Amino acid sequence: MTTAMILTMLVCFAFSISVAVSIGLAAMLGIGVFSDANLFELPRQAFIAIDKFPLVAIPFFILAGNLMENGGISRRLVDFAKSIVGGVQGGLPMTCVLTCMIFAAVSGSSVATTFAIGAILIPALIKHGYPRNWAAALQATSAELGVVIPPSIPMILFGVSAEVSIGEMFIAGFGPGVLIGGALMLFVYLYCRWQGWGRQDGDGKLPIATALQDVGALAGGLAAFWLGNRVVGAWWAAGMSEQDVDRITDLTGVLLAAGYFVVLMLMPRMRAALLARSTFALLMPVIILGGIYGGVFTPTEASVVAVFYALLVGIFIYREVRPRDVLEVLKKSVVSSAVIMFIIANAGVFAWLIDRAGVPEQIGMWLRGTLQSPELFLLGVNAALFAIGMFIETSAAIIVLAPILVPVAVHFGIDPVHFGIVMVVNLALGMITPPFGVNLFAACTVARTSVDQIVSRLVPFVAVVLGCLMVVTYVPTLSLFLRDLLYR
Repeated sequence: MTTAMILTMLVCFAFSISVAVSIGLAAMLGIGVFSDANLFELPRQAFIAIDKFPLVAIPFFILAGNLMENGGISRRLVDFAKSIVGGVQGGLPMTCVLTCMIFAAVSGSSVATTFAIGAILIPALIKHGYPRNWAAALQATSAELGVVIPPSIPMILFGVSAEVSIGEMFIAGFGPGVLIGGALMLFVYLYCRWQGWGRQDGDGKLPIATALQDVGALAGGLAAFWLGNRVVGAWWAAGMSEQDVDRITDLTGVLLAAGYFVVLMLMPRMRAALLARSTFALLMPVIILGGIYGGVFTPTEASVVAVFYALLVGIFIYREVRPRDVLEVLKKSVVSSAVIMFIIANAGVFAWLIDRAGVPEQIGMWLRGTLQSPELFLLGVNAALFAIGMFIETSAAIIVLAPILVPVAVHFGIDPVHFGIVMVVNLALGMITPPFGVNLFAACTVARTSVDQIVSRLVPFVAVVLGCLMVVTYVPTLSLFLRDLLYR
């Protein structure tokens, strides 16, 4: 049964049938022809696969990314990044990497990062003399950070599939994300100096003080929140239960901070500063990630907060999102979310059939018998995942493979959180490696070029990420240090 299902899926891939449909057809064949299960199991298992509360975060993070793109947040993130690194030779491609790192801390999606940041920076790179194909390859690779730096949709899927804490996955992703981002920035800096590119990258660069002109005002808002939370709220909540006190103090802090910003927006000079600069854009990842790690809200709740924050900033602060634009953004987000959920549903049925056939146990026994050490196991898994990622969408690969591989990893004494980070980083490479390479197609769409023309430009970028993957794989402290510091 398993062989027939895999062959069916590969044949569908050969005829350029979408990943979701290919997996669904293979599952239908497995149930209808090679299994004694009732066909009614197909919709039942599909529903079970998507009936998980953490998955609610996926459409909300996608919506938040689209709102950031339409609301001017992504453009201001670019201005901020350029103010830091844009003045050196090769500073503009370094800005691309840094902006993708910041944007990834909210969107959780590499494709959303490609479109939101690429639409601004690819034309800018071409204007400054960088080759079109190299700019597209850079953007596709940098956007890969969208699934490595938390919040990350593949990390959510791994946590659900392998029953691993999503919060621990998120905090563990910081070290590898910074490593990959830093390595890419160092590479493009050295490469641009070697090629003689980017001597005029500083043109149009904002001073960092200007880019963050409203930091003082923002600090006042945070101080207002602290005052309301600690002083006014505590006085107001005297004599109440501990639960009521927490609720009242938080509400008072929010109201006082909101009132502070309302007063600022009524002052013409201050309003101009607040509207023009990037601090509100930068505050978004701080709120989202700080709220998650501070225990204020769960990763799923954080996705809703991200949507409302992007909506408020886009409409009332930057005023670049009009009410009639919201419907178009919602339609775009619904389509993207539906595609992912369809993949998850079909992959869930596929994984159920594989588990029913006893394949995970057989693979686990084979791996334990063949690969006698954790080092060899990780090397073999990395080689297999790199090949798989070229042909299967990241979300589907995680849902199908995580339940199979995690028990084996635990048998070898590998921390499941560390193993999850290895899987995510490895499969993220599939987004920039043909033939699947969803980031490639997105970057090519923005750059108006074809995939075959940028493949040669991708090789050094893939080599850099592969080098980082080896460090992530064999230096688990890089992933687990912050996790152990905060959770253990």
